[in-house]
Amino acid sequence: MASGESTRLGDLYLRHVGRLTSFASLLAPDRNDAQDIVHDCFVRVAARLPSLGDDVRFEAYLQRSVVNACRSAHRRASLERAVLWRERHPDPVSGPDAGRDVELWAAIRDLPYRQRAAIVLRYHEDLSEERTAEILSCSPRAVNALVSRATASLRSRLTQEASP
Repeated sequence: MASGESTRLGDLYLRHVGRLTSFASLLAPDRNDAQDIVHDCFVRVAARLPSLGDDVRFEAYLQRSVVNACRSAHRRASLERAVLWRERHPDPVSGPDAGRDVELWAAIRDLPYRQRAAIVLRYHEDLSEERTAEILSCSPRAVNALVSRATASLRSRLTQEASP
């Protein structure tokens, strides 16, 4: 790798890794896995840097890779939890009740993956419908439907938890 490409790669890393780690921590099944996911994705996408061309395409490809890797990690974690539950038959674990934000993020984490990703991309990352649709590989109308279903589910759950 040429010195110029190495410098460019270092600049891209510094520019994106912190934000993407924070972003991934909201999508990954375990916040501790987020940093590993981002680093693995960065290494894989960095190998494609010459074919991606400009930094905007690199960022889009990297963000999509992180979303896909988080989805895979979530599926793997769900499968592992199901296997462990079948082996041990534990009592259900209740969520923490230390404030509204904790309740909200617990409710968001319980959403189906695509709904959770749409909510995080639209509201936490403040991305447009079009950009969210691009990352999730769907149409903007599908993003609206995902967000609508997610907010209805969150509203219902949080209203039920708040009432005595």
